[in-house]
Amino acid sequence: MEEDIHINEDRLWQSIMAMAKIGATAKGGCARLTLTDLDKEGRDLFVHWCQEANCVIEIDEIGNIFATRSGTADKNPVMCGSHLDTQPTGGKFDGVYGVLAGLEVIRTLNNHDIETKRPVQVVVWTNEEGSRFQPAMAGSGVLAGAFTLEDIYDCTDADGLRFEDELDRIGYKGSKTATPPNAKAYFEVHIEQGPVLEDANETIGVVTHQQGIRWYNVTVTGNESHAGTTPMDLRKDALMTAAKIALRVKTVAEENAPAGRGTVGKFECYPGSPNTIPGTVVFSIDLRHPSNDTLSAMENQIRSFIESLNNECEVDVDGYWQYPAREFDANCIETVQAAVQHLGYSFRKMITGAGHDASYMAYVIPTSMIFIPCEGGISHNEMEHASKEHCAAGCNVLLNTLLSAANT
Repeated sequence: MEEDIHINEDRLWQSIMAMAKIGATAKGGCARLTLTDLDKEGRDLFVHWCQEANCVIEIDEIGNIFATRSGTADKNPVMCGSHLDTQPTGGKFDGVYGVLAGLEVIRTLNNHDIETKRPVQVVVWTNEEGSRFQPAMAGSGVLAGAFTLEDIYDCTDADGLRFEDELDRIGYKGSKTATPPNAKAYFEVHIEQGPVLEDANETIGVVTHQQGIRWYNVTVTGNESHAGTTPMDLRKDALMTAAKIALRVKTVAEENAPAGRGTVGKFECYPGSPNTIPGTVVFSIDLRHPSNDTLSAMENQIRSFIESLNNECEVDVDGYWQYPAREFDANCIETVQAAVQHLGYSFRKMITGAGHDASYMAYVIPTSMIFIPCEGGISHNEMEHASKEHCAAGCNVLLNTLLSAANT
């Protein structure tokens, strides 16, 4: 550990605020959807800053950006990073903070003429949010083998535009092969996106596990008919059946407290007329739990409930995306905790309930995460906020963590 080295708190904050101007929204948030012109602008600014910091820039086939500060030995790098894309009404910090914290570490090492044995590499992952193109975490998922490059290339947005075409259009379809990185370790610093650290008045979360996540699209098909002439007992009302399933999702999550999570985040009713019984309802289910066995049991409970509805309507459940619960690398966790204790910050070990690129990196290289509090636990929201002091604290932990890992 470098006893007296700390990052430049003001410079880190200024970088975050400068990036936030790209795609700034009226309510103080950001909208930089993947592979849009605004995404390109944010990427261009990051690349410019990294070139000023004497980093070598590489871009792979899926658009991931790798900025590398050289080391003194011929060894695999240590990596850090996150993403620059946002939700349609996102905040200034989700993902962006982790990218710019990595850049600030490199700037600090340069300012103090500190050499590391291993190269230090900052990565910007493509399409982490999945708000324009699905699935989420596409860039890291391709490298981890969760998705094929061809399948992601063929994804389309709501306007029918192809991922590959848009990647090429903004100039970020690179030549580097999208394969698992040869790296010693990967660390990702991120706002918590929940209220635990703030509620406990603690500064750092040392993340030990990734919660498992499963996503489903559910289509309920009944019969459209007249709201005034069709008796209640002769209806096949898709909305009523869908509502029962949605309530069951909530109940199943509550029955698997405190870690169980169940969310219906999208709900579309057709034909959408006040005096027509709904014939089709399409909605999403998001299930989460840190135990893969419990997650499977939750899914089975919901499927069993659907079967018990006695064919009220036809129900199709498409489990189209998932990744398992996973424990992060013990040595990486220990390195993060040692950095936190060295710096004297209050902390707790915790599980991440949100998906992150670190979750896919954990498939292929030793990985861990660092959390800082966010105000009110609010994220994926224009009101998202993290304090300047907490941003600096997390970045200082990242600096000391990378220094330790890069000199072994």
